[in-house]
Amino acid sequence: MRLKVGLLGGGSWGTTVASLVSRNAPITLWARDAETVDGINRDRENRKYLPGIKLPPALRATADLGEAVAGADVLVMGVPSHSFRAVLEEARRHLRPWVPVISLTKGLELASGKRMTELIEEVLPGHPVGVLTGPNLAREIMSGQAAASVLSMADEIVVRALQPVFHSGLFRVYTNTDLLGCELGGVLKNIVAIAVGMGDGLGAGDNTRAGLMTRGLAEITRLGVAIGGRAETFAGLTGMGDLIATCTSPLSRNRHVGVELGKGRPIDAIIADMHMVAEGVKSAPTVMALADRHGIAMPIARDVSDVTQGRRTAMEVFRGLLKSTVGDEAHPG
Repeated sequence: MRLKVGLLGGGSWGTTVASLVSRNAPITLWARDAETVDGINRDRENRKYLPGIKLPPALRATADLGEAVAGADVLVMGVPSHSFRAVLEEARRHLRPWVPVISLTKGLELASGKRMTELIEEVLPGHPVGVLTGPNLAREIMSGQAAASVLSMADEIVVRALQPVFHSGLFRVYTNTDLLGCELGGVLKNIVAIAVGMGDGLGAGDNTRAGLMTRGLAEITRLGVAIGGRAETFAGLTGMGDLIATCTSPLSRNRHVGVELGKGRPIDAIIADMHMVAEGVKSAPTVMALADRHGIAMPIARDVSDVTQGRRTAMEVFRGLLKSTVGDEAHPG
């Protein structure tokens, strides 16, 4: 018997994952916006987030959260971090025991600093938790381009059982049991992408971009290992892979925010013009609190936090970067 999947969230990535899963299993996508639901069911299109892309006939949408959750053998969470807890609490009333819950969200809860899988464990104790994460730009995947992702869960037996639900044609899904490392890589690369975007917006070149990405990956790895992730995870798809895609693609929301900051636009105006959430903006101060708690030096992330919080401008940050002292690459102070 094929597993039934419920997916909560009608954004670009949630819709993309739902489309991929529909090739392997019956799936119902829940979206809060009735117009999005009608567009998917009637016109096979999510006009708000994926305009011009035809969705598969097997994908069905609903505005009734209970309908998407009640019959699900697997629940996938594709909502932004700021509404993740509330949607989980709503889903709890309909979810059967022991159903695995997989997060697509690359952010942290602002108030608590918790990862999304930690929220799942808190709100839905007893449910196996996991993440689907990697260098995955929704529009490219929906256009039929090859991509690789990682399904991560602590239990190797469960993660291998769920792998075929998500693996689909040119969308290759690998497994990894380092749940903490995989999830943190997806969170932290967004902040580095903002830094790279700021450089691009200021007219910096490829050398600057390469330096920021490499030093940014070092920061990500230091914090990730200090918290409990495996160093090799950050050299893989969910670390370096996701970092490359997010820092270099014109489709990247977080890079876009950085570019606009580099051009001198205020953060509130940038966010107001965006349909989709750039998780790095919200995560930056929370990540800095984590770094301080573990005594980890993250100068790039600190600069991004300062700029997104309005304490400094992108130009001031880059001037400071040129004046800062340098030390041992492998053991920064």
